[in-house]
Amino acid sequence: MISADGQEPVKIAVVIPCYKVVKHVMGVIEAVPAYVWRIYAVDDGCPEKSGDVIERENKDDRVIVVRNERNQGVGGAVMNGYRRAIEDGADVIVKIDGDGQMDPALVDRFVLPIRAGYADYTKGNRFYDLRYIRRMPAMRLIGNAALSFMAKVSTGYWDLFDPTNGYTAIHARVAAALPLDKISSRYFFETDMLFRLGTYRAVVVDVPMDSLYADEKSNLKIGKAFGEFLFKHSRNFAKRIFYNYFLRDLSAASIELAVGVSMLIFGATYGAYHWWASHVAQAATATGVIMLAAMPIILGLQLVLAFVAYDVASLPRRPIADRLGPARGVLARHENV
Repeated sequence: MISADGQEPVKIAVVIPCYKVVKHVMGVIEAVPAYVWRIYAVDDGCPEKSGDVIERENKDDRVIVVRNERNQGVGGAVMNGYRRAIEDGADVIVKIDGDGQMDPALVDRFVLPIRAGYADYTKGNRFYDLRYIRRMPAMRLIGNAALSFMAKVSTGYWDLFDPTNGYTAIHARVAAALPLDKISSRYFFETDMLFRLGTYRAVVVDVPMDSLYADEKSNLKIGKAFGEFLFKHSRNFAKRIFYNYFLRDLSAASIELAVGVSMLIFGATYGAYHWWASHVAQAATATGVIMLAAMPIILGLQLVLAFVAYDVASLPRRPIADRLGPARGVLARHENV
């Protein structure tokens, strides 16, 4: 446990989703620092019976095996680990993969911003140091760059990168306030977490880190997942804009977006109709018609760009954890709904 000056020790829980990681997971558990309060190893319907292996080989009293009767995906495994940690009274919950790519010695680096009170959620970023980037497989590098841009647009966290990084930490109060049953249970869950955190205006901080690449194989295929991720990012973007700019608040940016998009649609539709009419009639389009189509497009684009500038600048600055009630109480309210 880490203790800051004048503060009580922090109950740090580590959640390790386990699916086909039997070769590495015991090494990960053994490397978890002594100050960690509890370790939750979640057997996510693992065909290798990772839960049985851990219970048989483990000698660490902090380890608790959580079992999913059927495979729920990495997100589903993490959410069940969150629920158990919250119920047991954890203060901060760290998620580490069981494949050995994440160094457990970095746990304090992820916990300290939360404990210091300037973050609700921290996540790893493998792109800070060029030395780390050179060791990353080329396809992962390209795929992560594309997914990072989509995540910026859909979540509103424009200052974050490497959204699929699974090394994360969250304040237990914030985790308990989230609708855990609605968060994506498969590989989209890291980005879906950011989207949900964004709707709560939680403060998220990137933490520089390295990853270790050995003989483990990633089950996430960037090429196959790209289309699915694009659809889900588009859906979350639409939800975020509606929630933040029209349902929960109405500002000048809301008006800029609504008027700007309307003008773009009008200009494009009006221009396309008259262009087609002129083409069919084999006649030149009148100058006034061209101007009437072009001006709304130009003005609409300026308004939309002004909205984007506002959106980029409106990152959450004040952590929400201290404004939330006790974690277990919040979780109970969700379960009773």
